Amino acid sequence: MAKKLNLLYEGKGKKMFNTDDDNLLITEFKDDLTAFNAEKKGSEVGKGALNCKISTEIFHLLEKEGIKTHLIETISEKEQVVKKCQIIPIEVITRNVATGSLTKRLGIQEGTILPFSVVEFCYKNDELGDPLINDEHCLILNLVKNEKDLELIKKIARQINTILVNFFNSKGLRLIDFKLEFGIDSDGNMILADEISPDSCRFWDSKTNEKLDKDRFRQDLGNVKMAYEEVLKRILS
Repeated sequence: MAKKLNLLYEGKGKKMFNTDDDNLLITEFKDDLTAFNAEKKGSEVGKGALNCKISTEIFHLLEKEGIKTHLIETISEKEQVVKKCQIIPIEVITRNVATGSLTKRLGIQEGTILPFSVVEFCYKNDELGDPLINDEHCLILNLVKNEKDLELIKKIARQINTILVNFFNSKGLRLIDFKLEFGIDSDGNMILADEISPDSCRFWDSKTNEKLDKDRFRQDLGNVKMAYEEVLKRILS
């Protein structure tokens, strides 16, 4: 097993550590909660462990369906060993139902089922507030090598969406939207990185539309941990 060394990077939801293997990192999930570009902050004891378990289960599901990811193994309730990769500084957002920023920007009523899934890009830059960008912006900023990379990102995002929508439908959950991050590994392959959890997805109960994700923190709905526990319970059912 890789040995944890010094802290490499600390983000809003995770810490990344170097290891004694140059090709591997250890990621540690935090209990911190942030929203609105970290303008709102909080903490929920046990959230990190729940996100680690949820993301582990989802990544294993995707791996079985042929999606390459950075996950090697989960080594504790909050820690994963992952492949070191060069993160592409693009947040890839896939939307199935209108809510959040899409509703605010376009005036589409919240809860409207979109006629097809929409894939959007945001520039992963905290100082700029992670602004929405288009394909041309990605190329101007040299975030990817070429248009083929962008098309591959969109293709994988849509594949993941199809897999997860079907999976969560079977668990009584609606996958409203979610954020992905990708990286390039040492062999030059594009792989799924970061996490997939209630921090990065919106889940609504299929019958009641109760929100079971970080919107409970964003909107002061309470019971954040209970919502995350319910998502994990359904995934494992």
